[in-house]
Amino acid sequence: MALLGNLRYRPARRLGQLYIGLLLYGVSMALMVRSDLGLDPWDVFHQGLSERTGLSFGTATIVVGAVVLLLWIPLRQRPGIGTVSNVVVIGLVVDATLALLPAGGPLGVRIALLVTGIVANGAATALYLGARLGPGPRDGLMTGFVARRPGWSIRLVRTAIEVTVLALGWLLGGTVGLGTVAYALAIGPLAQFFIPMFAVPDPATATPDPDPAAAAPGTVGPVAPAG
Repeated sequence: MALLGNLRYRPARRLGQLYIGLLLYGVSMALMVRSDLGLDPWDVFHQGLSERTGLSFGTATIVVGAVVLLLWIPLRQRPGIGTVSNVVVIGLVVDATLALLPAGGPLGVRIALLVTGIVANGAATALYLGARLGPGPRDGLMTGFVARRPGWSIRLVRTAIEVTVLALGWLLGGTVGLGTVAYALAIGPLAQFFIPMFAVPDPATATPDPDPAAAAPGTVGPVAPAG
């Protein structure tokens, strides 16, 4: 995949969809952070790193994304414009949104923030993946490992990576709770629901891409119904 991807086909639609998806993804992360009810595995790690280093949540997200992207080199993965944009845009948006959203609040409000954040995250995932301009760095890490180890399943690799980052994030002080479980249970079905709406068909195959089985970053296990 070239850095800019193949933009000859519907470039305005795909670029617009990519950046709307990344903006929505950053907002959804901030909503879940402000709920204080638990985060998805990668964001537990981002939050723990932020608390230990003094970096903002968004900056920690960017740093982790950049480091993960470097791990693509030995895996021979090639980023797209969506991959690089993912690293930068989401971190900037989540910090900006956190600056606007007050912390705390009644439990009912926090539950509403959590539910809205999870649903928005599913839609955002489908938007940026459906643009077909490159997966996020964390998704590429998973698919890179599977490509280099054909005998390994997506389920196994995803679970191993995300259980590891979840445990590290919890040890660093990240928030694990009801939201973590809710995200793990809901994000697969949500992404499966939204992907057909936003997947831009590949003109070479006349079928939507990407494969839902590799979607939904932050889940433990592949997106339903792929397994």
